[in-house]
This record gives sequence, C-alpha cells and structure tokens, in this order.
Amino acid sequence: MSDQPLPAASAPGRAPREHPSQFSLFRERRFAPFFWTQFLGALNDNVFKVGFTSLVTYQTARFSGVDAKTAAFLISAIFILPFVLLSATSGQIADKYDKATLTRFVKTFEIAVMLIGGAGFVTHHAPLLYLCTLLMGVHSTLFGPVKYAYLPQHLDDRELVGGNGLFEMGTFVAILIGTIIGGAAAAAPVHGAWLLAGVCLAVALAGRATSSRVPASPSSQPELRINWNPITETWRNLALARENRTVFLSLLGISWLWFVGATFLTSFFSYAKDVLSADPDVVTVLLATFSLGIGTGSLLCERLSKRRVEIGLVPLGSIGISVFALDLYWASHGIAPTGRLIGVAEFLGHARHWRILADLFLLAMFGGFYSVPLYALIQSRCQPTHRARIIAANNILNAFFMIVSALMAIGLTSLGVSIPGLFAVTALLNVLVAAYIYSLVPEFLLRFVAWLLVHTFYRIRLVHAERIPEQGAAVLVCNHVSYVDAVVIMAESPRPIRFVMDYRIFRSPVAGWLFRHAKAIPIAPAHDDPAMLAKAYDACAQALAEGELVCIFPEGKITRDGELNTFRHGVTQILERTPVPVIPMALRGLWGSVFSRHADAHWPRPVNKGVMSRLTLAVAEPLEPGAATPEALQSIVAELRGARR
Repeated sequence: MSDQPLPAASAPGRAPREHPSQFSLFRERRFAPFFWTQFLGALNDNVFKVGFTSLVTYQTARFSGVDAKTAAFLISAIFILPFVLLSATSGQIADKYDKATLTRFVKTFEIAVMLIGGAGFVTHHAPLLYLCTLLMGVHSTLFGPVKYAYLPQHLDDRELVGGNGLFEMGTFVAILIGTIIGGAAAAAPVHGAWLLAGVCLAVALAGRATSSRVPASPSSQPELRINWNPITETWRNLALARENRTVFLSLLGISWLWFVGATFLTSFFSYAKDVLSADPDVVTVLLATFSLGIGTGSLLCERLSKRRVEIGLVPLGSIGISVFALDLYWASHGIAPTGRLIGVAEFLGHARHWRILADLFLLAMFGGFYSVPLYALIQSRCQPTHRARIIAANNILNAFFMIVSALMAIGLTSLGVSIPGLFAVTALLNVLVAAYIYSLVPEFLLRFVAWLLVHTFYRIRLVHAERIPEQGAAVLVCNHVSYVDAVVIMAESPRPIRFVMDYRIFRSPVAGWLFRHAKAIPIAPAHDDPAMLAKAYDACAQALAEGELVCIFPEGKITRDGELNTFRHGVTQILERTPVPVIPMALRGLWGSVFSRHADAHWPRPVNKGVMSRLTLAVAEPLEPGAATPEALQSIVAELRGARR
C-alpha cells in the first residue's frame, strides 16, 4: 500500500556488501534517493488524509452531506479501492518496465493529483476531495509494486532486514510528520485549507525532484505481455502467489496486519473526540505515538534478527499486538466525559492517559516485529521474474482486508459498539487469525521457540556460521549435548533444516507436534525398527535431492558425561545414496545446562551456569562426501569443540 515499508531481498550474483550498520545505506545512491522518494510519498498521503479527516470531523458544518462518525472509515475505503481494481495491472507494468522510469512517472502524476486536492481544500468541496482520495489511491497502487521490486535489485542478502527496517521506520516517521503537519494545518483558524493545499503540492514537487536521482533498474521480464483485464489478471496473480504456500500465508499475515492497523489508525479521530474528549492536537499525539512505536520496532528488528530473515519474531509480534490492544481497551474503559475538548497539556496530566500512550506505542512496536520479517520473507522466497506481481497480489489482499476493516468498523459502531470495544474485538480476532496461520505453517512457531530459547537462556557466539550454505543441498553433522541442540542450530541457521531425530522424541505431545510439522525425520536403530530406518534414509535422500539441508547427530544419543560418543555410520549411508558436501559443526557450553543429562543440572539454575549461559556454535569448512568418514568427522568435531563442553 502507499505507506507500507519496502522489503528488500537478495540480489543474485552480487558479492555481499559489508556495512557497520543499516544506516550506512543512506550514503549510497542505490538506496537514498528511492528511500526519500518513498518517504515523501508516504508523507503526502498522510498530510492529505489527516488534513481531510480532521476537517470533516471537527468542521463538519463546512462539508454538506458528510457524516463525521463514518467519514474516516469512508476515506480509508475510497483510498484503497484502486488497489482492488488496478493492482494486477500495476504488478505487470512493474515487472515489464524500468522501475526508475516508472517512479518518475508516478511522481509526476502525484503533482497533478495534488492540484485537484488543493482545489478541494480551498473550496471545502467534499466530492472533489473524495476524488483526490481516489486518485491518490491510484497513485499508490501504481507505485506499490515498483517500490517492492526495486530494492531487491540493489541490496544483497546481508542488507535484507536492515533495508526493510529502514523503509518501515522511514514510512512511519513520514506518517508521524504528515500527521503533525496535516493536523496542525487543518486546525489553523483562518488559512488551514490553503496551508494544506500548499503543503501537499510542495511535497509532491519535492518527491518528483528526488525521483530524478533514482538509478536505473532494468526490467526483470521485458518480454512480458500485459493482460489489461484486471479481473482475470487479479485471479492469475493470486494463483501465482499460492504456488508457494509459505509465501501466500505470509501475504495473508501481512494483509491481516493492515486490517488491524487500519482499524486503529482510522479510529483515532473518533476515539479522541468521543472517548477521551480531546481536541485534534491530541489525535496528533496518538498518531505520533503509534508511528514512533512502529519505527522503533522496525529498527530493532535488525538487531534482534542478526541481519537475517528471522520469522521467529512474527509470533512474538502477534502476541504483543493482542496483549496491548486488550490493555488499551481496559485503559479506555470508564473514562468520564468532560463536556469539553481538552488539549495536549491537560491530556498528558492524567496518569491513565500515559497508560494509553504506552499501550499504543508497544502495540505498534510489536507490529514492527510482526511485519518486517514477513515482508523480507516474501521478497527472499519468491521468484525475481514475477516479484512485482506477487506484491500486486499482496496489495490486492491488503486492499480487501482494509475494506473489510472499514466495513466492520462502520457496522459495529452503527450497532452501538464503542471505539474501545472495537479495539477489543480486533485484539481477539488477532488471536484467532494468528493461531490459524501458525497451525498451517508451524515454521513460524518453531522459529519463535528457537529465538525465545537463545534469547532467554543463552548468549550464543557464532564461529564461521557463514559456512552453513544459504542455497543447495548439504549434510550438517554436530555433536549431541542436550535436548535443545536442534533448536539452537535451527535458531542460527539462515534457512530451514531437516533434522534426523530419534523416533522416541515424536512421542512427546508438544515436541512431537512441533518437529513433525518442521518435517524432522524420525529414525530408529536397525534392531528396533528396520523399516523406519530404511524410511529415514529414503527421506534424507529425497530432501537432499530437493536441495534442502539435512542435519544428523552421528553419536545417535545425547552424551551422558559431556564427552563425544563414537560416531556411527549413518552419515556414510546417507552420502552413498546422495553425495553432497558435509558441514561439521560443534556446540560448546551446553553440557551442565538444565537441558543436558548432567547429574546436577536441575531447574531453574544450570550447574556452574547463570541464567544467560554462554555457548558457541562453531562451523568447519565443508568436506567432500568421499572424505566424510565417521572417524574424520569425529576428529573435526572434537577439535572444533575443544576442551569446553
């Protein structure tokens, strides 16, 4: 959508660039001009929409035939209607033509749109302003696939999350500034409408100027024949997105976030006026707090995810959204009307209002944790040749969800549900939707468990983790120290791993459910179940043939004394059928933890270890399959582990 953040994906064939931090991208032309073009576009969207909404909410008498209670929801619905009608076509255009050229065209169109909007402001002509809202939706529909397809051509893998976080941060800083400017201009007693018209036109001109410095971004599929039928192409784009189940469900997850966000953002004017008895300046404070929360969460994502696509943050984000949305409902319950509109100073003088601001900030921050990894996941796992059309499918779904959000809000408020009640309904729906998505793609929950473990109990030091291949088949071999070895390795891997695990683990209701859905491969000794053993080798061969990572613990059991058990010949059996590189690894520091078999390791404190224990995952150079004998692997793993267990 117009003010969504731009995810970045890897650019194949380009050597990774090293940066001290994500902010160093601002010094590079491949990033900065496009960032500021997007920033100014999001800023203008919000100056216009906030200014328009504020005027019709607090100066309803000047706009004939406008219902102040539903105006904000109607503006939102009109703005996103073009996403339903035109996203499929705009996705094809972005795949077919140079994105820099398209960017400049869209920014020129924005200038014309803002001339129409300016005329609507100065004449207080609601139909003209609704027309401008529709055209701004067209502008954003055209630009959406362009911006999502641009950065993957210019950023590499290590810049994925950082670039994504910067764009989301920049978007919501733009929302913050646009909210302040739009609200302040609309509140001006004499020339508010003229101020709004002038600011919107000036920002559009600035956006066109920055777009002139965007570097060339050649077409990803210049031979594409555009299907101008929006209905058939919309269906084709949705079918294209469904080819990758994880990508499609991630699209649904993002669209649900826009349902939640639209519900809250479009409710703030009525919430401030009818619940808090506050003036438009307080609306600005609420929107600013929400925007700062999103920006903070987005920037924290790079640190929390260690510069990779960490989808374990997605469940964390959804939990936080529901928790703080419900607390916002409770904090808003029972506020007595004052009979007058209070200003910012009086609003900030009440402790309950600070709780409301804290809930908004934290809700939005967890929204950042939720959205950044999902955008990056989609960009990293869909084919570059039709990336823009996948984004078009995303915009179609986003638009549909936001329209449903507006209709739900209008329907519930017309039935007498209060704005805080609307927040509570949204929070509870978020729980149901999150549970549904995570049940379909347990990879999110597994990564969340892994991320939570390594950020709660352990501080992990990685030694040459870049040797774990990001593409292609390989067998990972590691020592077996504890019950959480697989979870720790999973948390530090750049991609999913098929673990070969003792069949008895699958008898556990929780661990069994998680690892079954993670496609772990159960294995049994030949004397216990020869058929299961043969089936396990077949599954390993199929996984490797499909280019996946397979991890095996060749000791066959968790150590009881901290020392390595003798490596068995399972690795040899796997490599005889599918010769692939072998990556030896070693875990240090887990022996003696509560998850190990150390005799004195009892909860809650591991023996000789603090709550945040230090451990190391060391990775050796890949071995050719012929050199990966059990004896050679055990020697390498023992050397990697060293004296520390």
